[in-house]
Amino acid sequence: MGRITVRRPVLRLSTSGARGRRPDTLAVEEPLEIRVAGKPLTITMRTPGHDFDLVAGFLAAEGVIGGAADLATMRYCADTAEQNTLDVALAPGVPPPDDSMTRAFTTTSACGVCGKSSVEALRDDRPYDVAADPLRLTPEVLAALPGRLRKAQRVFDRTGGLHAAGLFDAGGGLLALREDVGRHNAVDKVVGWALRQGRLPLAGTVLMVSGRASFELTQKAMTAGVPVLAAVSAPSSLAVDLAEDAGMTLVGFLRGETMNVYTGAERIAL
Repeated sequence: MGRITVRRPVLRLSTSGARGRRPDTLAVEEPLEIRVAGKPLTITMRTPGHDFDLVAGFLAAEGVIGGAADLATMRYCADTAEQNTLDVALAPGVPPPDDSMTRAFTTTSACGVCGKSSVEALRDDRPYDVAADPLRLTPEVLAALPGRLRKAQRVFDRTGGLHAAGLFDAGGGLLALREDVGRHNAVDKVVGWALRQGRLPLAGTVLMVSGRASFELTQKAMTAGVPVLAAVSAPSSLAVDLAEDAGMTLVGFLRGETMNVYTGAERIAL
């Protein structure tokens, strides 16, 4: 696992009076500085691993790139002691990020809307017609997704401290899964994987997330062309508004045999 997990000593206590010291496994959280053509763009806190997917997904969500052809190279910078700085070279003709995107502050692993200058800009950033996606699902397929996501969370089993995002096909088959301390990073890693594989837009797929469905995660799914976003917890009001505007299906509280369908119920075959 490398730097994905670390061991730290803890004092284990119980109300019964029992106590003892033991090692505990923690999920690593480290900064990643993203540069474009050598110019610092932002710093995000993430769990190391799949960094190229993370950066590609982040740049896609920000509208800097639209596909794998827009990326020339990605490499870790040799002037840093560890692999915590990644420099991106865009393909010829691809304009660099606007200066308004550059953020000198650190993006935390629990950030909200990170890059866009306004909610209106996020609403208008729709490279794919998600509403036209003909995907249809049964409640049984949706109900099986949390268990399949959880079963594939290998690092969570060791730490209990990571979010997950899983991409599934119409039959509930797992296409890709990524874990991270940040729920938005986990989604960026999945989208970046798809972009680098030439699979955008992600038509006919379901994006399953282990936490809540925020506005930002809904925007990232929409930008990648995902027609269905499902979460084990609640969506925010703005997430529901965006999903409805975009023609996405948004499912929350997907637990056991029950779920709440907030938008796009026509995609669920009852």
